[in-house]
Amino acid sequence: MDSSEHGSSKSSTGEASAGTLPPGLTEEEAEEIQVELTKVEDEIQTLRQVIVVKERHAAELKRRLGIGPLSEIKQNLTKGWHEVQCSNAYMRTSQTLGDLNRRVSSSNLYLTASATLEEIGRSDAYKRTQETLSQAGHMTSAAFSSVGSAIRNRFGEMSSNFSMRHSLSMPAMRNSPSFKSFEDKVENMKYKVMGRSNGESDHSPTSNNAPF
Repeated sequence: MDSSEHGSSKSSTGEASAGTLPPGLTEEEAEEIQVELTKVEDEIQTLRQVIVVKERHAAELKRRLGIGPLSEIKQNLTKGWHEVQCSNAYMRTSQTLGDLNRRVSSSNLYLTASATLEEIGRSDAYKRTQETLSQAGHMTSAAFSSVGSAIRNRFGEMSSNFSMRHSLSMPAMRNSPSFKSFEDKVENMKYKVMGRSNGESDHSPTSNNAPF
């Protein structure tokens, strides 16, 4: 302990001696207590310095072992959870919850409810309801399948009818009087143009037809 600490202890002792002492405490006792307090404070300071040195040394050892901050946090959490599980409070809580679970499981209300659910599952009404729902599901699936097939067949028929009408209408249109008259007029125009270019008359082999 250096001279400054001795000086501070002496000054504090002098203040304690000069000041008002607690009832039943003499000056000699106060001086002894003050000396012991100073010694304890010195020990605390020394321990703090030792702890700082030890922490630095531990950090260097962890660095050499490759233990990073995350690994250290994980280890601390695991250690803390283990300490919690080993604590008396945790054990008492677990035991209380276990007792409560056993009491609830063995209670008449719980047993009655379990038996009621089992009876409902074995009842004819429950089985009929389950069968009805299953049949309704199958009927719904079949109905959707039938509707889809009908729609596909209808589109197929419409496509076939359109193709048939198109194939039948082309020959009928070519044999119609209007189409033949149009062909005659085109032939007449072709002969007129070719005849003029060759110095022939304007009469075409189809002169019996009406002019274009």
